This record gives sequence, C-alpha cells and structure tokens, in this order.
Amino acid sequence: MRVEEITSGQNPKVKELLALQEKSRERAERSLFVVEGRREFRQCLEAGFIPDTVFICPDIFGSGKFNHDTFGGGKLSPDTFGSGEAGKGPAFDPEGLLKTGCKVCMVSKEVYAKIAYRGGTEGIVAEIRYRERTLKDIVLGENPLVMVLESVEKPGNLGAVLRSADAAGADAVVVCDPRTDLYNPNLIRASLGAIFSRQVAAASSEETIAWLKANGIRILTAQLQDSVLYYDTPMQGPTALVMGTESTGLTNLWRDAADAHIRIPMLGSLDSLNVSVSAAILLFEALRQRHP
Repeated sequence: MRVEEITSGQNPKVKELLALQEKSRERAERSLFVVEGRREFRQCLEAGFIPDTVFICPDIFGSGKFNHDTFGGGKLSPDTFGSGEAGKGPAFDPEGLLKTGCKVCMVSKEVYAKIAYRGGTEGIVAEIRYRERTLKDIVLGENPLVMVLESVEKPGNLGAVLRSADAAGADAVVVCDPRTDLYNPNLIRASLGAIFSRQVAAASSEETIAWLKANGIRILTAQLQDSVLYYDTPMQGPTALVMGTESTGLTNLWRDAADAHIRIPMLGSLDSLNVSVSAAILLFEALRQRHP
C-alpha cells in the first residue's frame, strides 16, 4: 500500500473525515472516530487503540523518523512524537505506519486547515477504530476511586471531568445512560486525551450500581437534599462519587442506592455548580483524605 497525497479539500477521504467529526451516526456506522494532535494520538495508541487512517501535514509535523519496531508493535517510546511542539521533534515516517496496515495520507497545509478543528495540533489527524468500553474491562486497584456520571449531555463537561479524574488519579470514570458518545471530538479535545489515559466505561445505572456493590465500593451521591457536607464524609476507602446533570440532578435510583448523600456548600444565590467543577472538588477531597 502506498502513501496517498491529498491536495484538494474535495477529496472523498477528506469528506469522510469531516463527516466522522460532525456526526455521531457516522461514527457508529463506520466504527471509527477522530483524534487530532500529537498528545492525543500518542495516548490513544498507548491505550491500545488501532489507527485506521492517519492524515499528516509534513510541513507542520516536523522532521526525523519514527522507530518502526516500536510503532509496529503498538507501543510507543516517550520520544516517538518529540516535544509535542509544532515543527520540533521526530516527523512522520509513513513506512512505519504502513507496516501496521494503517492507511496514510499526506495532506497540504490548505487541506489540513480544513480538517483540523483547532490550531497548534502539530499536523496530525487520525481516524481510529472504535472499541466498546464496558464495566468488565475495568481493572480496579486495591483501594479504588471511581467517578460516576449519570446522563451528562455536554461533551465538553464530560471531557473536563475526565481531565480532573486523570489529575486526581481516579481508577475509572463510568458514564451511565450516556447522552453523548464517548468518542465525540469535542469530548476528546476537552479531555486533552484523558479519555484514553483513564479507564472509561459506558453502562446503565442499574448495571453500574450492581457492579459497584459487587466490588465493595461505597456509593456517595452528590445532592442537595438530605445530605451532609462533602468534607465531613469519609472517602479513604473504596469510593464512588456519583453526580447527575446540572438541570435535574440524580435520579431516585441512585439516591436510594447510595451509602451516603453529600453536598458542596453554596453560600451565594445559586444552588449548583458546573458538573465538571463539582466533580473536581469531590475528586480532590478524596485525594486529600487518602494522601494527607
């Protein structure tokens, strides 16, 4: 298979890529999603995902070569993608990717400007093969910390929660009854690749509650009613922090399943924080208690 050069934004492969970025149905039907940027692409590969097609703008990506054996084995060395800064570090070596069965397209600056959602993404966009992520795939540590989100709609919020979960060292993030697919480009961008660096699963609330109880994980639901302050609640042991949507909060299913109800104090006229902000507060309280 040879490397294809693309200089027109009307190329069918470019149109297919744009459709994947814009339409959830397209991603589901083709079992592909889009990753943009060196860091995100590296994390995606390190998590075991398989690239289907990689679009590279050589003028932006840099100069140098990949390690063929490292890349072909599905594992990356820390320096494979250089410093992460545009124009620096190793460049794209198409032969290394071709050996993995991945299709390679070299694109002009004009085409890259059309397919790249944001500036400064170092000249790489890739179509990645879809993979289901379920509860059975999660490997828990001895003292797990799990973030659970019920029916969160906005991809940006979910991505921000994933960044906080990564920073706090949470074992996993479970998205219950999701209203956005896990490979929405806005979610991947907002997470800065944490969608790949953390264990993430999608499941129903019923399945997740049963899974948490089977693993001896205490369920703490964030809610205003019938609750105690979050910093007065022990989180040193196996813990699941559960949050709902900003508009309706958690369903009664979770409230009834909870071992404790917790709240963040609100001293102003508003009664709620952005879900990603609330998640960060609770995650880092758990971290504080576990590592005083």
